[in-house]
Amino acid sequence: MTSDQAAQTSAVDVVAAGALIAEAFADLPTAQWLVADRDVRVRLLGEQFSWFAEHGLKHGVVHTIGDEAVAVWFDNTADAPWIDRYDERLDALVGDRHPRFAMLDATFAENHPHGPHFHLALLATRPDRQGTGLGGRLLERQLARLDEAGVAGYLEAAEPRSAALYARYGFEPLGEPFYLPEDGPPMFPMWREPR
Repeated sequence: MTSDQAAQTSAVDVVAAGALIAEAFADLPTAQWLVADRDVRVRLLGEQFSWFAEHGLKHGVVHTIGDEAVAVWFDNTADAPWIDRYDERLDALVGDRHPRFAMLDATFAENHPHGPHFHLALLATRPDRQGTGLGGRLLERQLARLDEAGVAGYLEAAEPRSAALYARYGFEPLGEPFYLPEDGPPMFPMWREPR
């Protein structure tokens, strides 16, 4: 990844971004629900998250702080195509785990709000740098732009702790938490009106 980037740029290394996000998310309940084995989980999610970072570069914005933190936003203010051959690529990547990944995607889609907004798909800080304010810096960058443009923001927090972080930046609960199927963990949808 590049040094302290504040704007969308093709210079973002999407493979490195995916790996960073996977390592940061590896122990979240949602990730554990997807794939039991941690090493396999990090490998599979790293690949999938690299697709999301690439999509963010094309249809949103990706912010980085060196190789320490990354935020991937999708622009949902206009229709945009989804990742090319996503289901086919996902099936090839995860094999017999595909039904669970499909359940996750379907549950997220069912609970996604309508109306124009930017979707914070992924915000991650390298595990040894978590709690140092890097995620907040990345949030502030894009939220200032959304405020200026009069655009709302949306995200799904994976834990109450991360929901509390987002609340400090103006995100509010969007209804009740929703749960992943088969006794899966809760997700906390949050919305932020522009200021």
